[in-house]
Amino acid sequence: MSRTLLRVEDLKVDFHVPGGVVSAVRGVSFRVKAGSTVALVGESGSGKSVAAQSILRILPRSAAITGGRILFDPQAADGDPVNGDAINGNGANGNGGLIDIAGLKADGTTMRALRGGQISIIFQEPMTSLSPLHTIGDQVGEAVQLHQRVTAKQARALAEDMLRRVRFPDPRRALDTYPFELSGGLRQRAMIAMALVCRPALLIADEPTTALDVTIQAQILKLIKDLQADLGMAVLLITHDLGVVANLAEEVVVMHRGRVMESGTREDIFADPRHPYLKALLNAVPRFDMAPGERLVPIRSITSTGGSLLEKDHQPWSPTADEAGPLLAVDGICKRYGARKAGWFGAKAGAGTLAVDDVSFSIKRGECVGLVGESGCGKTTLSKILMRALTPDHGTVRFNDHGRIVDVLGLEGDALTAFRRKVQFVFQDPYGSLNPRMPVFDIIAEPLVIHGIGDEAERKARVKELMGLVGLDVRHLRRYPHSFSGGQRQRIGIARALALRPELLLLDEPVSALDVSIQAQVLNLLKDLKERLGLTYLFVSHNLAVVDYMADRILVMCRGRIVESAPREALFRNPVHPYTRALLAAVPEPDPSRPLSLTDLEEGRASDPARWPAPFTIDEAHQPHLVDLGNGHCVRAEASVRVKEVA
Repeated sequence: MSRTLLRVEDLKVDFHVPGGVVSAVRGVSFRVKAGSTVALVGESGSGKSVAAQSILRILPRSAAITGGRILFDPQAADGDPVNGDAINGNGANGNGGLIDIAGLKADGTTMRALRGGQISIIFQEPMTSLSPLHTIGDQVGEAVQLHQRVTAKQARALAEDMLRRVRFPDPRRALDTYPFELSGGLRQRAMIAMALVCRPALLIADEPTTALDVTIQAQILKLIKDLQADLGMAVLLITHDLGVVANLAEEVVVMHRGRVMESGTREDIFADPRHPYLKALLNAVPRFDMAPGERLVPIRSITSTGGSLLEKDHQPWSPTADEAGPLLAVDGICKRYGARKAGWFGAKAGAGTLAVDDVSFSIKRGECVGLVGESGCGKTTLSKILMRALTPDHGTVRFNDHGRIVDVLGLEGDALTAFRRKVQFVFQDPYGSLNPRMPVFDIIAEPLVIHGIGDEAERKARVKELMGLVGLDVRHLRRYPHSFSGGQRQRIGIARALALRPELLLLDEPVSALDVSIQAQVLNLLKDLKERLGLTYLFVSHNLAVVDYMADRILVMCRGRIVESAPREALFRNPVHPYTRALLAAVPEPDPSRPLSLTDLEEGRASDPARWPAPFTIDEAHQPHLVDLGNGHCVRAEASVRVKEVA
């Protein structure tokens, strides 16, 4: 039986801020056994990360541990006897037994030896955690040299071995690469290599997959499980994603507002949740088996009010307007990045990267079309082309303006400005897309000012109405973006997009950066606004469970191509393309009886067109087209293959 490696007892952490004292952690207790995986679950602000930072003693200067103990046993991983009774004033007993981390100096010798040597951490955002000025080899090797007496050559060899263990495609070459040269998934693997190169007894994984695609997330989860078995380490997983918890954790600790609400084994937590907060978290997660018309239940619902001014602005559609065609029709769009001509000193012409390749689809008025695929597949590039932020190399985009068909790519001047009032964009990052120097009132009113809509009094009335429409308090109009939560900032972005009363909203990963409960709020709000204002959506995401909840029809995109399109029910009932099946298999469900299937996701095989089986293979010799399977279901396959063979 595994012994306890880490025991947190009645931990209390306070932040001293100008307004007083904020208690971030209020008497939290849990344990981590050697070789096991424990998940700390909760929303942002619940105290999960603060508890983890306390274990490593990397709290901000304004924070302090005010009570409790953090007992770490460096011998437990080897199964040595543990004596927890004799803790001296320096934090450890004289027999090499338990160490009270809470009693150590954060910058002391003992704590520095533990940090990185015995206990390591993986952070949420690898790009901000890795130095942009140093190579991956130097950063992984530095961790070795800090804790072991090795030469630079030995450190480099150990770094290469660890990069191989975390499955870098070319470990030796990766040693000399910089973080900006790597994809998000490879940067996270580099972070894991740096954390594990000293073979710690405990790995703290703080939201290790939140910023990743579902397929890359599944690969990282399997990698952590494999490395855990190989190195015999324990894992403390910090996340708000209950699907990840169901696939990785053995024990679960649910936190809310600095306290533990419920804890137990994974099976008990999911099969028989007791606390109302845990039940609310489970109800907020999008699932594939939701009944028709069933809504997500956010922990804190928001009330949408107002909307009369927007409804008054809406230009009614004549009965014959829809007969002219869909609201948006896209045909043969191609876009290549980075192509260069032959230059001086013998520089050869470069072919560049084909970001969007012969994409065609349409969106009917009042419809929500989901566009799914991994990062880099061309989703955002295509969205920017639709609103004329980018110009494609080939293809056409036509917009139905109340029965008048507009060639979007041919618009200039005032005509282009008028079109942009009808198509608006909601960005993925709710903080990065808002000007931090502008109060909320100016942010929402800016589109009205740019397009010359109304006088000052009318703009003020419209902004107040938009705040109510997205469920925000009008008393906060003079606040700045940093004083709002992530979900509130995203609602500010939605209010800004609605200010011009558009016909079409392009939603680029609008909830991927949000907690599941806040995600439920925003998804329900978007559903309600669509029905109330008669909006049309292009909903871009990499999460099929979210798109399943929102979309009427779904387009699946890979390497710049649409590989499958179908009505929502048909796509999930009968996915045909291997890439679509891989995406579905990569979505972690909050149900331990439905574990992830990782076979097709290994080493990026799912997104490599050359490795797809016939008749789906795409290479220089085979460039298949979309084949109609009937009832609006199309899949990219060889045209010579009969429909029944493809299905």
